[in-house]
Amino acid sequence: MIDGVKVIPLKVVPDARGSVMRMLRSDDPHFVAFGEVYFSCINSGVVKGWRCHKRMVQNLAVPSGRVQIAMFDARSGSPTRGKVQDVIIGPDNYALVSIPPGVWNAFKGLGPGPSVVANCASILHDPAESEARSLDDPPVVFVWA
Repeated sequence: MIDGVKVIPLKVVPDARGSVMRMLRSDDPHFVAFGEVYFSCINSGVVKGWRCHKRMVQNLAVPSGRVQIAMFDARSGSPTRGKVQDVIIGPDNYALVSIPPGVWNAFKGLGPGPSVVANCASILHDPAESEARSLDDPPVVFVWA
């Protein structure tokens, strides 16, 4: 596991009419700060990434679909520098994946249709705050599911 990455099982409250799927509360021990919430939709078989944030803590959950999240620790001084971790989440494995700054990440839609990745980011989006790498030039070789 990568130092600072947290995979936290989340509560699903089932109901005959549908479900309530919690993601993050301000009184959770792993809550850092609130910047914005946004949703990234991804089609089955597609990979989005790679991206590394300098200051943002990403808090990702997948309430619809299924997604594989790959992470690579590129932080100098980290005890897990150079390590790779991945997790598959969705309603069948509903969890929050908290990714600290300096950890590269990408995700793949596992379908069968589009998946929705929710990010409760610790800061507002700032294009200058992150670095992106194309799939042809990843920070690490990763074999997708």
